[in-house]
Amino acid sequence: MGYELVDLESSRSGLLRIFIDVPRGITVEDCARVSNHLTRAFAVEGIEYERLEVSSPGLDRPLKRLADFERFAGREASVKLKLPRDGQRRFAGRLAGVEDGKVVLEIEGERQQLAFEDIDRARLVPDV
Repeated sequence: MGYELVDLESSRSGLLRIFIDVPRGITVEDCARVSNHLTRAFAVEGIEYERLEVSSPGLDRPLKRLADFERFAGREASVKLKLPRDGQRRFAGRLAGVEDGKVVLEIEGERQQLAFEDIDRARLVPDV
């Protein structure tokens, strides 16, 4: 349908939450279109759920793929590592892209390379 699947969450209560995006941003009409399409597709495929929510990833969009770190180069981001690095798990700075398969984060003028596989979570920091 031309949308990027950003994330998918499911809960034991039967809630299925889908986050979509496009470069121009997501509208309510986009969410309704995808919701209607998925409702029919899930019925045909026999996928059971109690409630379906389709929405944009928000201003603090999660960064899930290496391509996300390249796409949003120049934006502020917060990154949490799976294990501490030099006693620190949380980093915040300006994304400087990807080099040799590693995420480059500029923190106070210093470039830090973080192995993608070491990242637990990463999100954009909304512009104020």
